[in-house]
Amino acid sequence: MKQTIHRSRVRVRALLYVAASTGVWALLQAPAWAFGSGVTVWLPESVSTTAPMIDRLFYTILAITGAAFVLGQLTLGGVLIKYRRRPGQRATYIHGNHLVEVVWTAIPALILLGLAYQSQRVWATVKGTPPPADLHIEVTAEQFAWNIRYAGADGQLNTADDITTINQLHLPVGKTVLVHLKSKDVIHSFFVPQFRMKLDAVPGLTGQLWVSTTKRGHYEIACAQLCGLGHYRMRGYLVIESPEQFQQWLAQTLAEQNT
Repeated sequence: MKQTIHRSRVRVRALLYVAASTGVWALLQAPAWAFGSGVTVWLPESVSTTAPMIDRLFYTILAITGAAFVLGQLTLGGVLIKYRRRPGQRATYIHGNHLVEVVWTAIPALILLGLAYQSQRVWATVKGTPPPADLHIEVTAEQFAWNIRYAGADGQLNTADDITTINQLHLPVGKTVLVHLKSKDVIHSFFVPQFRMKLDAVPGLTGQLWVSTTKRGHYEIACAQLCGLGHYRMRGYLVIESPEQFQQWLAQTLAEQNT
């Protein structure tokens, strides 16, 4: 009987060892596969003035929770090894330590208060009152496209000289842009990963999203809300360029539109 139990334990340990080895191997291979295939496994580059503060908050929370996880697992492993079943030893009941309980309750509470304060500061900057805008743009979502409107020569939106595009958004680098977000039909979500922010487009409401870009380049606008059977093809294209190039593009688009 004892030999049978011993063999069963050996088999279980062997299976656990194989599973752990396979998991570690997969984790080590994943970054190499992603790098070779061009898949992004971490945060994309940041191209807005607010993205770095959001990243710092993310990394702070990740470091704290990661350290707590590792410390908790090491403590658990130490307890399992130290107090494992041994011949000739009996389990005993011990009372808790009130000082230790107060300490391990107070420290997480203080950490959470600090994170809440920092999160509120970031939220107030990103979602609070936007700074004075250099450019106003209206984005109207529909199944399954982004309708984008720029003010014409009069500087006013929704007038006869407006410039309109579909799925093509151009922004001047270094300028503060205020996006007025609407929806024609269902709930959509305007999301540019490089901005580290997104906003739902809700029918009947006009949302506001401000951004100040820091780098030129070509990026993708995604709909982060399941909006129907064609959700997978609701993609927009963002071009961040110099103010001079942006003005040239506006003039060219207006000429093509009038033609």
